[in-house]
Amino acid sequence: MRDVAVIGVGCTKFGEKWDTSFRNLFVEAGGLALEDGNLSGDQIEEIFVGNMSAGRFVEQEHVGALIADYAGLATDNIPSTRVEAACASGGLAFRQAYTTVASGMADVVVAAGVEKMTDVGTEMTTDVLAAAADREWEGIAGATFPGLYAMIATLYMDRYGLTREQLAQVAVKNHANGEKNPNAQFRKAITLDTVLQSTLVADPLRLFDCSPVTDGAAAVILAPLERAREFTDTPVRVLGSSQASSTIALHDRRDICTLDATVAAGNRVFEMAKVERKDIGFIEVHDCFTIAELCAIEDLGFCKKGEAGKLTEEGVTALNGSLPVNPSGGLKACGHPVGATGIKQVYEVVRQLRGEAEGRQIDADIGMTHNVGGTGATVVCSILGRV
Repeated sequence: MRDVAVIGVGCTKFGEKWDTSFRNLFVEAGGLALEDGNLSGDQIEEIFVGNMSAGRFVEQEHVGALIADYAGLATDNIPSTRVEAACASGGLAFRQAYTTVASGMADVVVAAGVEKMTDVGTEMTTDVLAAAADREWEGIAGATFPGLYAMIATLYMDRYGLTREQLAQVAVKNHANGEKNPNAQFRKAITLDTVLQSTLVADPLRLFDCSPVTDGAAAVILAPLERAREFTDTPVRVLGSSQASSTIALHDRRDICTLDATVAAGNRVFEMAKVERKDIGFIEVHDCFTIAELCAIEDLGFCKKGEAGKLTEEGVTALNGSLPVNPSGGLKACGHPVGATGIKQVYEVVRQLRGEAEGRQIDADIGMTHNVGGTGATVVCSILGRV
């Protein structure tokens, strides 16, 4: 297996993108990544595109071919593959691109993610997202994603004594970070009262505990580390990328407060990368709901179960803390265009490691991403390091 580096990154602004289309979102992100990596389209050998549900959001299937076509690569017959793993589609697209380059099958490979979610109403969006859970056992019974994560939060709070205020601190912290991110959907700081007085969605989760509906795209370009300097003076090495699966329905879980796939994927990527938890300078985790961020910190092994709320309250996970979490603003403030989120996480890690994260810059040599599909049925973790 060859060492792999990220040589170019691009990301659109996230939000309600009424003035652009699904295909144009990808073209914009891909163009930014090509420009960043000093590449031309004819140097691209393969594309992997993370996308959850274009078929229902914009009534467009056959996404891989569409992307190749509108990226101007169809006439060169470049292979382009859609990757789907619900909200982990982007992270899995990155892992597929990484393994392709590491194996020697191709040298210059794009990993991208795109989703256009705002072209349908709230009822349709809720139903589409529910398809990431077990439709037969959860969706048909009326379970939505806020409802499923509310079950996790309710048991967690009862078992570990997490307070409503500690849960809200996750949103406050991530909005503070998002305020500093020019690509974020929500660039406005909030207070504890903002969260605690927001509309109840599924007890105990309120509106500001939930990630938003978002349009956006992100793209990164990978190449063998030995060739990386041909394209950029600031390559970032991929130290490892892992995937794990678990049961799709909550009722089959050993413990719904622990995402076993996160535990497994985290352990695997640390072994692959040959680093320890103490070596990680910051993490981008999948905070689709505030409780999800707390579970992620614990399940990845950065603290014991039940301790993440206190760490957040004490500022440990803030930008100036000893373990910054979601410097981009996370899904909560940056936005969550589901197919693009995993690539946006990589984009943020690369920008941080290159010292290009503007007002939210962290001094670190190694960063980590954690991307979840559904309530934890698919998890992808990646670790990247400064060259």
